[in-house]
Amino acid sequence: MNIGIPKEIIPGETRVALSPADVRRYLQKGHKIFVETGAGERASFQDQDYINAGAKIIKNTQKLFDSAEVILKVQPMNKKNK
Repeated sequence: MNIGIPKEIIPGETRVALSPADVRRYLQKGHKIFVETGAGERASFQDQDYINAGAKIIKNTQKLFDSAEVILKVQPMNKKNK
């Protein structure tokens, strides 16, 4: 399954849906992980941490959503934060 992790855009949100350690666990189960550029920065994870864990970094939000079968987020999506 292709799993996408977008950057959280709600002001003040510092969490990210998956840590690099979580990415490794999902990859071991056969999933592919796509992480939006900067998604983990507020949680003190750099893009390189996700690359080292095996995720693919995607710069374009729409491409991330198009590449994923499932999107994991901390905050729910609505019309205001899509």
